[in-house]
Amino acid sequence: MAPNYSRLVALLLLVIINLSSFGNCQYDEDTKQGASYIFGDSLVDAGNNNYIPTLSRANIPPNGIDFRASGGSPTGRYTNGRTIGDIIGEELGQPYYATPFLAPNCTGKATLHGVNYASGGGGIMNATGRIFVNRLSMDIQVDYFNITRKQIDKLLGPSEAKEHISKNSIFSVTIGSNDFLNNYLLPVISMGARITQSPDAFIDDLLNHLRGQLTRLYKLDARKFVIGNVGPIGCIPYQKTINQLTADQCVALPNKLALQYNARLKDLLAELNDNLKGATFVHANVYDLVMELLTNYKSYGFTTASKSCCGNGGQFAGIIPCGPTSSMCSDRDKHVFWDPYHPSEAANIIIAKQLVDGGPKYVSPVNLRELRDL
Repeated sequence: MAPNYSRLVALLLLVIINLSSFGNCQYDEDTKQGASYIFGDSLVDAGNNNYIPTLSRANIPPNGIDFRASGGSPTGRYTNGRTIGDIIGEELGQPYYATPFLAPNCTGKATLHGVNYASGGGGIMNATGRIFVNRLSMDIQVDYFNITRKQIDKLLGPSEAKEHISKNSIFSVTIGSNDFLNNYLLPVISMGARITQSPDAFIDDLLNHLRGQLTRLYKLDARKFVIGNVGPIGCIPYQKTINQLTADQCVALPNKLALQYNARLKDLLAELNDNLKGATFVHANVYDLVMELLTNYKSYGFTTASKSCCGNGGQFAGIIPCGPTSSMCSDRDKHVFWDPYHPSEAANIIIAKQLVDGGPKYVSPVNLRELRDL
């Protein structure tokens, strides 16, 4: 029987068309709803640390017990449910959570819906978090975005890729706490640095590094930024427990350093807004927002702002991180803190909603809904 050449040609054409459409992602309605590219530490890590050999991990129960997308299984998020980054994306109408960069499914079209580069233990400085053995510093996170940026060029072509990155994407940076808690203030490990460097000199170093990192992202076509300042790190259950404080006390030095850094960060963002043409750097005043929550927790429906829901050790369950053998509260939505270091999903919701729709006291020069629509 003679071969049917016309049918073979038709089949060949069909294969070519299918392959070409696989290689060039369609920029569909889903992707036009915007994307989040998330950088930072354990406050927003969505699972990158699952894929590196590190002592800082959250892919063990009961972490994630209230995370509906996983059916309550741990994902590597350092909270009982969604992170601030997850909730902001939802509030802005993004249909998918940003995929962890190191996850096997972070390829192809998934990169257009947003990528999460954050890493528990990570900081602005490469030396930060050495106590955890491995973590992704901000420098490495920006290196990883550079890889994503090239992938998006291949998916959309250079012109549409630039449009997607500069117009339809928000670059969120939540970093700095570990540079104090797990670097400058860490006993023994940081002793040499603290003897040779004053707080002002250390903060100078931090801001010079951060300026360089944000400028690198700008050169890769990022234009819409939100940068969180450092929260009141002297008020977390871990600090209250090891310093044997009462429920309404905070450790003075970490908070003082955070405020020094925050004042200078605000100046840096004003400088970048002036100097980097076409970019908008939004300042997220996380310190005051969290302090308001801690001070007036009862008016927000919480019963405690000092004791972690999941943890062990001391009166605030603030020494041993959350894991399978930890004691866990039954009223998770009544605790500001999930574990000795991180907010609960209930607290994250309040913080995220203020950043999305709040006024200049907590987010400026525009809120995140306004930033999306610029």
